[in-house]
Amino acid sequence: MLRHAATRLLTRRRPTLTAILTKSRYFSADLAATETADETFVEAWRKVVPNIDPPKTPLSFMKPRPAVPSSIPGKLTVNFYLPYTSELSGKEVDMVIVPATTGQMGVLPGHVGTIAELKPGVLSVHDGNDVTKYFVSGGFTFIHPNSVTDIIAVEAVPIDRIDSSLVQKGLAEFTQKLSSASTDYEKAEAQIGVDVYSALNSALTG
Repeated sequence: MLRHAATRLLTRRRPTLTAILTKSRYFSADLAATETADETFVEAWRKVVPNIDPPKTPLSFMKPRPAVPSSIPGKLTVNFYLPYTSELSGKEVDMVIVPATTGQMGVLPGHVGTIAELKPGVLSVHDGNDVTKYFVSGGFTFIHPNSVTDIIAVEAVPIDRIDSSLVQKGLAEFTQKLSSASTDYEKAEAQIGVDVYSALNSALTG
């Protein structure tokens, strides 16, 4: 009985690679951009507290996702946000290079949708012959398939505003702390300082 069952399993027809690849499938970029509202929340709120207007949700402040263009545009739209300011807002550039944890990532118009975590390093914005460089301590990059890129960093400063002598001093201090650390917490804290100041030093010397 087991032999017959195994034979049936082995002789069962398997889908071919062509059939898998040609099977109809929708991707996020294929879906039309539609404006959505948090109607479910609003309806539930009015049932519980009918005399008070419902609070605004994050969705209330978001613009509808723009449609993916049929052709690749000539420029990349970049938004660069910090907790305390907006460094770039809707700026059209040729390319940005971000310090992703997987390595330096170049983003051009038409880049596939991606989310990348940032590590301490140099973020460069290329617009023609002009290149603006920032040092970022970390964050995330959201690359949308409609040639819009959102960069969110914890801290950022233009490279030309960094004092190299302070960087060398900070690197020496944290290197000393790392060598004398006695607990896991002290070692982790010192290692973070060494990593950040080493990336700063590389940004200035590279």
